[in-house]
Amino acid sequence: MALKRGWTGRFFEDFEVGDVYEHPLGRTVTTTDNLWFTLLSQNTAPVHFDHNYASGTEFGRPLVDSTFTLALVTGQSVTDVSQNVFANLGWDEVRLPAPVFEGDTIYSRSEVLQARESRSRPSVGIVTVRTTGYNQEGTVVIHFKRTLMVYKRDHAPAETTRPAPKDLP
Repeated sequence: MALKRGWTGRFFEDFEVGDVYEHPLGRTVTTTDNLWFTLLSQNTAPVHFDHNYASGTEFGRPLVDSTFTLALVTGQSVTDVSQNVFANLGWDEVRLPAPVFEGDTIYSRSEVLQARESRSRPSVGIVTVRTTGYNQEGTVVIHFKRTLMVYKRDHAPAETTRPAPKDLP
């Protein structure tokens, strides 16, 4: 039996302007996700955590904290975009054209807008993507540009050696 290495992500050399990555994992947002993220970020807007209050709004139910949506969709893109990140440089043009509700399943995709050599760090390149998150009905709920520094293939930190499992069945 040969040991097969898993996906290790893209390096700077793998990005081509115009490529679109359909990120593989969707995620259903739960009430717990919304409550915990709202509390962890000290957001005091009751529309996120008080179901009684939220029932009196035009939405009739709690809205998912928009910064959770940003974090979730960014996280969904890591496998394809930033598995080999040196550093995030920024999020720009964040737009939230439709609300996210508890129970919605969010999917995402990213398009490569720019890929260039770093002028200050020869071991990385700078990549800009437009990431779009959408719900189970295909409604876009967030889109943004993200710029990051990505390691070049021969300059990424060495992987740590994993111990072999003992006593395999």
